[in-house]
Amino acid sequence: MNEIAVNNLYSKISELLNSARQTVVRAVNQTMVHTYYEIGRVIVEDNQQGKERAEYGKQVLKELSKRLTIEFGKGFSERNLEQMRRFYLTYSIPQKSSAKLQQPENKEIISRTTVLPKFVLSWSHYLKLMRIENPDERNFYEIECADNNWYEIKKYT
Repeated sequence: MNEIAVNNLYSKISELLNSARQTVVRAVNQTMVHTYYEIGRVIVEDNQQGKERAEYGKQVLKELSKRLTIEFGKGFSERNLEQMRRFYLTYSIPQKSSAKLQQPENKEIISRTTVLPKFVLSWSHYLKLMRIENPDERNFYEIECADNNWYEIKKYT
């Protein structure tokens, strides 16, 4: 096989591998962001009973941080758990439910459909976006980041 043929083959395989890597990174980032959103939801809904602030203060987050760090490693500091809580509060949308009531033989059946936000950016993007108080401005930058493949948000760094 001559040098040109090897270079051509190498380029094709290299392109496939780079594309696969990018796909894996995007999938991991998206899974992380959704998981952090859900952690924030659990903290707010289960421990705060839906209130914006927990009445028990930071003690629960401190203990939770210790236990999660022991089992899952770093990334679960009190600050990070607070950011996940804030992420949920910032990006949660009113639950949309489609309730279908049927009463066969005096039984009530309710079906619900929950709509979750679609997250396309990395966790670090959302950490910076949450600093923007105005929801319309935050939404603008989120769309710009996604549409233009911005790797950082320069205005707020």
